Formats: sequence, structure tokens, C-alpha cells
Amino acid sequence: MAYANYRYKGRNFIGEVHGEHLIPLAGLTDIGPETSADFLASVARLTEARVSVSDVTLRAASPRAGKILCVGLNYKDNPGDASTAAFPVLFPKYTSTIIGPADDIVLPPESTQVDFEGELAVIIGKAGRRIAAKDAMDHVLGYCVSNDVTMRDFQNKSHQWLQGKIWDNTTPIGPFIVTAAEADITKAGISTTLNGEVVQKSDLSHLIFSIPTLIATITEFTTLEPGDIILTGTPSGVGYRRDPQLFLKDGDTITVTVEGVGSITNTVRAEAA
Repeated sequence: MAYANYRYKGRNFIGEVHGEHLIPLAGLTDIGPETSADFLASVARLTEARVSVSDVTLRAASPRAGKILCVGLNYKDNPGDASTAAFPVLFPKYTSTIIGPADDIVLPPESTQVDFEGELAVIIGKAGRRIAAKDAMDHVLGYCVSNDVTMRDFQNKSHQWLQGKIWDNTTPIGPFIVTAAEADITKAGISTTLNGEVVQKSDLSHLIFSIPTLIATITEFTTLEPGDIILTGTPSGVGYRRDPQLFLKDGDTITVTVEGVGSITNTVRAEAA
């Protein structure tokens, strides 16, 4: 099973994905804190109102996420990884960064080093605090695809990463939320393609800190709620670590794909100064 947030004829809906069609869930407009996995499963499906995916605008997978927790240096094949660390590198993003799976990524005039980071995103479906790793998957609604776009010149202004990560309208997430029961991500491939060239390619078996470990670690210090997002880290190949370096520019097209989960494609557009 998979869910989608979408807009159709000026209204917002949550739909259950059935191949190339979406069946709206009665009375719901988007994934958020009040839409737990159990609640979504219980809501009536309006089969008579089904629509084609091609006729709607897909929205961000969790547009009202209360928390967006991101993980840095979490792939064994990423130079500078944290493979010997006992604790993951964690940082937040804000809801204002989130855009839809086909929306334009906005290049701010202040940054000249805008980088790509293809990632698997986890959407929380059940609230919890101090969740044991063995129970963590009970709290997952599903998975989607994201691009943790980073302004490297701002990220490196200090030892904190926040200023490089929270620019408005820069983080696409979608296209669907594929439930954990539907997607086997144990060794799922992940790739990023920039203007037709593969720039990142790995698989999820290379994660240093697993999804259950991340959930257990995060909930030691904060409660995760339905709709919250965890971005699980990016593999090697990011532009900042290339020689020569490779950064996003106006007019670029970038695609992130996670096997069994989906694919997002975004055009990069410069914001007027």
C-alpha cells in the first residue's frame, strides 16, 4: 500500500495509490500529526472519486511535519563517514524547506555552492518516546524519496550545519509514501542522476545507522509524532567532494530514485536577487 498527498481541482487530498490511480480518503487533506497509520487504515475510501495520477499535482509527502530530523555521514561508502562513531550526526530541517516531488528547487542568490544529496526518507506513523530498536518499525508509516539540498558555502561557515540546510523551498520529498510492509529496502538501490549522468549510486545495506537504530536514538531525547520525517543520509558522489566540484545551476534537472520506493525529478531554478 502507498499514500499520496495531492491537489485536484483546487482541493487537497490524501489518496491511496492503486497503480496509476488515486482513491481519496474521506475527509482528509494531507499527512500530518493527526493522521496516524492506524487512522489512515480506518478511513473510508471514496472509490467513486478515483482519479488518475496524471491528472493531479502531487504534493510533498508530509507537508505539515512537526519535526524533520536528518542524518549526516551515514553511508559506509561516503568519504568522511562516521563508521566508527557510536552516535549518529543529527540536524534539523524546517517545514518551510519542503517542496513537492516535481516542484522546482530554488537556487538562492546568496549561495554559489548548492549541492545534491539523494536520500531515503522515513515517515512516522505512530507516536512514541524512548522506542526500543526492536519495536521501531511499528512506528513507521512508510518510505519516500528526498533530496537533502545543501548550501555548502553556508554549511561550512561554522562547525554547525544548520545554516546550510534550512533554506526555503529546497527539499523535495515524495512521490508516494510506500508502507514498510510493501517495500523491502534491506538492499534497495539508491541513485541520483544530474542532467542524465549518474552522480550517486549505492544501496541501503550500506547505512551505518539503521532505521530502527535512528528511531531509537532520536526518541531518547524527543517524541516522534505521525508525519514526522527522518532523512537517513546520502551516499558518496555529492558535488562538494568531487574533483572538480560539481554544484547545481539554473536549468539543471536532477532525479533521485530509491528501488521499490519511487523517484522524484526536479528542475533547478535561480531565485531573483
